[in-house]
Amino acid sequence: MTSLAITGTSRGIGLELVRQLLDFPKDQVSKIFAITRSHLDEPLQRLIDGSHGRIENIVIEDFCSALQVQKAANQIQESLHGRGLDILVNNAGIMPASAGKIESVTGDQMLGVFGTNVVGAHMITSNFLPLLRAGAKKLAVNVSTAMGSIAYAPRYTFAPAHAYKISKAAMNMLNAQYALQYAEEGFTFVAISPGWIKTDLGSQYADLEVATGVTSVRDIILKADTSMNGKFVNIRVSGWEEAEGANQYNGAEIPW
Repeated sequence: MTSLAITGTSRGIGLELVRQLLDFPKDQVSKIFAITRSHLDEPLQRLIDGSHGRIENIVIEDFCSALQVQKAANQIQESLHGRGLDILVNNAGIMPASAGKIESVTGDQMLGVFGTNVVGAHMITSNFLPLLRAGAKKLAVNVSTAMGSIAYAPRYTFAPAHAYKISKAAMNMLNAQYALQYAEEGFTFVAISPGWIKTDLGSQYADLEVATGVTSVRDIILKADTSMNGKFVNIRVSGWEEAEGANQYNGAEIPW
């Protein structure tokens, strides 16, 4: 019986991940804590209403607020009735477009992106560690992107998202630091690139339908073990392993 907490579940990857996990029987996926920033959008509310209590909404308006994040952790602890949390998925993220070259990105824009994509992920992870420590899997998943790979930077010069790319490179290092420092306790920290998916963030021009990309993300999450600790992995999608262009979805590790 696996319990999960997932951020950024009001739409896109997070919403689809909740939907797919709910398809598993209760003896495999027992509880999903769907974390949102504000009021529930209708699609998530419908899932909650039909979940027979398996999905619980947790609201954190500001991921950088230690008070709010700790309050959310306390809510989850109370709801689990003494059991630990098995899996945390840091999925929430923002990707504002930036016209022009890197010099055009303002300090406020950079800070805003880092607040959500890096500081927010750190605050959630650090405050949820006691819950994960008491769980069976002790797994934390950070949803990253191949655009956060420094080695792959030349591939993505066409994408006008400077602050996003930089923040995801930082998230990858955040994942690495947690992986190194908590390996002895049996934790697994893994960064996943979910591919270019047709969400509000990814746009209609993306490679993959939401369900297709998220299915691979879901499978990686449910199969992850300590052998994956500290890794940065790609999804696998049949027919995309050797695709032309910037993106291939081959299930391999992505270079830093």
